[in-house]
Amino acid sequence: MVTEEALPTYQSFVNSLDGVRDETGASPTSWAVWNRGWSAEENRLGDLLNKYLYLCGRVDMRQIEKTIHYLIGSGMDLRAENNPYMGFIYTSFQERATFISHGNTARHAKEYGDIKLAQICGTIASDEKRHETAYTKIVEKLFEIDPEGALLALADMMKKKITMPAHLMFDGRDENLFEHFSSVAQRLGVYTAKDYADILEFLVGKWKVETLTGLSGDGRKAQDYVCGLAPRIRRLEEMKSRSMAKEKRAVKFSWIFNREARL
Repeated sequence: MVTEEALPTYQSFVNSLDGVRDETGASPTSWAVWNRGWSAEENRLGDLLNKYLYLCGRVDMRQIEKTIHYLIGSGMDLRAENNPYMGFIYTSFQERATFISHGNTARHAKEYGDIKLAQICGTIASDEKRHETAYTKIVEKLFEIDPEGALLALADMMKKKITMPAHLMFDGRDENLFEHFSSVAQRLGVYTAKDYADILEFLVGKWKVETLTGLSGDGRKAQDYVCGLAPRIRRLEEMKSRSMAKEKRAVKFSWIFNREARL
């Protein structure tokens, strides 16, 4: 929900990309109309989750609203360099990540008897899936008309790593809030390193990266790197998981009235 609520940042991010930005704030171009419509849908998702959390009474809304405030103020550093190729690769990856994480949250909610939350998260997951479809089709077209340029952008984006939109979040207390939140999400299976690798593998297949031909030397190097990255991520994660299995830590989260959650 914190991620969805930091929406002004994401609209600004797309508007920073060369060639597709909304030059006036109300431009009738296709890119601008899409960006505003997408932002409006994402805004509804954040509002819905915010109202659910407010009405459920299980969280400290003051601390959550502080987190949203700080996150919007911090902006985002996605290292896309005003490059629309990299920007749309990022959004393709991120929309699939949110589709997966909301879907997993819906399954958790259903398992623990919160049918309403399961319905909410299931609906949001379906919206995120539609957004993913749109962005992946944009990048699919880029691979069709400029395969080498799209491939180099994909390799560059993956070398810099796909950082989550909320990685700069702060609640006024925990300097490592996103790291701790991510650890809990990983342990619960809401969003994991395996999901990250699976998404990359899915997109590589979707964009037919392995079958690209006629590439330069740099293009072939980028192809080898991207196609071999998902298995490498899985191996590293397995090693990390084994080392962390022995370490049991818990941290307090201000969002849940300073109760501890195991990492």
